[in-house]
Amino acid sequence: MTQSFWESEAVGDEQLEQQEQEELEEQPLQPAPEPDGQQETLALSADDFSALEERIVRTVELVKRERLACSDAEQRAAQAEAQLHEQAPLVDRLQTEVKALRLEREHVKQRIERLLAQLDALEL
Repeated sequence: MTQSFWESEAVGDEQLEQQEQEELEEQPLQPAPEPDGQQETLALSADDFSALEERIVRTVELVKRERLACSDAEQRAAQAEAQLHEQAPLVDRLQTEVKALRLEREHVKQRIERLLAQLDALEL
């Protein structure tokens, strides 16, 4: 999977979360009427209770999705880390090989320069 795939997935999640947050903000809870002092009762209309219930259900769903996304991200990170550890010896070996090839190239370059200098000396 490419990095752009994960970035687009994250952007889609952010847009979904923002939309849900806007929906939640559009439905503010109506405060219960203040008691008259004679009897303390908590009065919620059926609409207020339904709106609260709906917000709670959406919040629970959002938390579930976020936990799943977090779990998936942790799993992908663990897989990437495992691949990194598997490939570390290969990287070390290739770096050593490149270093040896550069030294060999420098040695060949010096030999060619000496041969060219000898050819120049013969022409004079």
